[in-house]
Amino acid sequence: MDDRQQPRSERRRLTHVDRGGRPRMVDVSAKPPTARRAVAEALVACSQETLSLVIDGGGPKGDVLTVAELAGVMAAKRTAELIPLCHPLALTDLVVQVTPDRAASVLRVRAEAATTGPTGVEMEALTAAAVAALTIYDMVKGVEKAVEIRAVRLLAKSGGKSGDWHRPAEPAEVVAPRAKPKGSRGPARTGGIRRTARKPAG
Repeated sequence: MDDRQQPRSERRRLTHVDRGGRPRMVDVSAKPPTARRAVAEALVACSQETLSLVIDGGGPKGDVLTVAELAGVMAAKRTAELIPLCHPLALTDLVVQVTPDRAASVLRVRAEAATTGPTGVEMEALTAAAVAALTIYDMVKGVEKAVEIRAVRLLAKSGGKSGDWHRPAEPAEVVAPRAKPKGSRGPARTGGIRRTARKPAG
């Protein structure tokens, strides 16, 4: 039986809206703290010339990859200040990595967030990916204003009452994880950042 056939009192409701239609922060005080993790991504499509500038660090504003990754980390830690009804969370882990993909002519932003608490970290991961992508645009718009931010989306989450969830692979998606190129630098994350040369995927 779908939601339209159920009694009104039993239909699924948006958790951030009360029965009177007013916005509300969800009460999670009765939920036990559990380990939670979420992974999100964003794609930044650009020309091959712009991609080369980013890879070579030759853009007008400097190292695009490092700045974007740092921006994603900073944004995730302030998610509750940006999204009105989000709960402030103490993140236990946060990784943001931007990987150039020459074959697709995109920069792939991946953000992974974790916490131990009564609510999930999907919004923190999504915020990190979105702000990292916006930072890339800001840093390359001087050479290409037609850059596009695409597919800001959740890839997976674990923990909590709803358990694990993974986005189904699309037919054209490569589901196998990309190998980390030899000599590539690690992602920006809480607790420190390593800086070494990075090679593009593909």
